[in-house]
Formats: sequence, C-alpha cells, structure tokens
Amino acid sequence: MIKNDLFLRALKGETVERPPVWMMRQAGRYLPEFMELKHKYDFFTRCQTPELASEITVQPIRRYGMDAAILFSDILVIPQAMDIEVEMKPNFGPYLPNPIRSKEDLEKVIVPDIQDTLGYVMEAITLTKEKLNDEIPLIGFAGSPWTILCYCVEGQGSKSFDKARGLCFSQPEVAHQLLQKITDTTIAYLKAKVEAGVNAVQVFDSWGGMLSPTDYEEFSWPYIQQIVNALKDLAPVIVFGKGCWFALKEMAQSGASAVGVDWTCSAKNARYLTGGNITLQGNFDPARLLSPPAEIKKRVTQMINEFGKDKYIVNLGHGILPNIPLENAKAFIDAVKEYKA
Repeated sequence: MIKNDLFLRALKGETVERPPVWMMRQAGRYLPEFMELKHKYDFFTRCQTPELASEITVQPIRRYGMDAAILFSDILVIPQAMDIEVEMKPNFGPYLPNPIRSKEDLEKVIVPDIQDTLGYVMEAITLTKEKLNDEIPLIGFAGSPWTILCYCVEGQGSKSFDKARGLCFSQPEVAHQLLQKITDTTIAYLKAKVEAGVNAVQVFDSWGGMLSPTDYEEFSWPYIQQIVNALKDLAPVIVFGKGCWFALKEMAQSGASAVGVDWTCSAKNARYLTGGNITLQGNFDPARLLSPPAEIKKRVTQMINEFGKDKYIVNLGHGILPNIPLENAKAFIDAVKEYKA
C-alpha cells in the first residue's frame, strides 16, 4: 500500500484534505544535483542506465517531498526502440538523422519487442520503487503518437513542425501507418511499465496544439484514444495536450482518469469544457515560477480556489524551466502542502 496516496485518491475523484502536487519535468535540469550527473553522463546514458534514471527520479522528492514521482526518461526512447536513430545534441536538442518522409522510409520502421529494446526502463522502475519504498506513487509516461511523429518526420525540434504536418496532408496513408506503428509500440511500452510497477501513466501531446481542431481529430486524438482504451483498466491514465483546449471535452469523455490543462485555459473554462466531473491537472504558467516566492504562494492558493480542492492535481501548465530558483520551486510545493480549504 502507498503511504501517501493523495495523488491516487485525486485520480479517483475522492474527497481529499488538500490537492496533491507534482511538477512536470520535476526530475531534471533546474536541480544542482541533476546538473552534476549531467556533466558526467550524456543524455541517453542517463536515460538508459537504470541506476542513474532512478536516482534522478527521486532527487526532487528528497528535496521537496512532492506527492508523486515521475520516472526520469524521454519520449524519444520510443522511436529509438523502433529502429529510428535519435541523437541528443548539446545546445540543439533532439536530432534524427534519417527522418521518415516516404513509404520506403516507413518500411524500415519496426514495432519492437519492448523487453528487448526498452527493458532498461523497466529496470529503472524496479530500482525507483525500491528507493521510494511505497511512500508515494510513481508515474510512467509516453509522448502521444502525433508528438512522436513530429520528431520522426521533422528530424528535430521545430516551432511549427511544417514537414510533419506536410506529410500528413500530402501522404496521409504514410502518416497514418506511422502513427499506428507508434501507437502499437506505445501501448506495449506503457503496459510493460504498469507491469513493472508504475501506479499511473501520463500521455504527453506536447505538439497537439500545432494542429487545427479538424486535423487533431484525424491525426492525433484517435491514437491517444487507442492508448487510453488499452490502459485504463490497468492503471489510471492522465491525458495532457499543450494548446489543446478545443479537445478537452473529448479528453474528458475518453475514459482517462484525469485531463491536464495548460496555462492558456482558465480553471473556469477547463471545468466547463470537461463537464465538471473529471479530475483536472495543471495549470500554473512555468514562467510564473520566476515571480518572488510570496507571489507564487499567493497565486497557487488562488489557483486551487479556482479549480476547487477535489478532483484536482496541482501542477504546472508544462515542464519546469531550467532557470527556476530552488526556493521558488519550494514555494510552489509548500503552498499546496500548506493549503487550507
């Protein structure tokens, strides 16, 4: 039994004394103890070495005592497992030297055996669970198929992913076949994570907002829905789409346990668009953590009052920025722990 099960109770929609709190990207680049490891080991070494991944996962928990841990990894381990080369270039970000842009390219892409290709992730889960000692739940995650396709086609990060959208519109068959391969791999991956011991999973649709609502309905949402359908009876699923306010109603009706909200959508609108019955997660602007600690605490309290303490998980509206002062991150977590309804 998990000793602090606040996060799991919120996912079930139960009445709680205060909402749980964790931060997207909490295991990472704003922490000095993470930066020490970063200087010693390259990015994918950190992801692929279970001892390092588990250590990075628990670092923020030791420092701040969040109500849930999220396994340190990266969404691009999925294309790597599918025989698509992925590099992480310093001061550049992800680089895929052989992007998928034709039927011929697609034929080389495999749906892998997860234990063969991503077994190191399951080992990291086992080690992390030992370190957490059932104190708090552990979250596993994956990128949405559309978000993964963006990198596979573009070959790198982008402000608009024109090549990825271009493939969808000029060669829709190739796009849908690639999306299905990614979906099949992701479902197997998340199922293996649950089997290995994660208590909940989150699907990140980081680039969903790049699509129009109509194109989202074709190229992103159906594949996320497949993932939710496959996982929802095994573990709670959180769906988060950045810039996807237009899909909140569908997300709320998908069978997911919670829906993530970014900072561009107010609590009132998020509750309205999702029908008011599902647990919501979010939505503090990550850049707002640059405000003074007293201001952060005031705004977090206000945010909880607007969302309501039940059916709510306090989080950022996207990942924490690397330049956030440690005391500001602490103010964010402490404001939630000190919350009185």
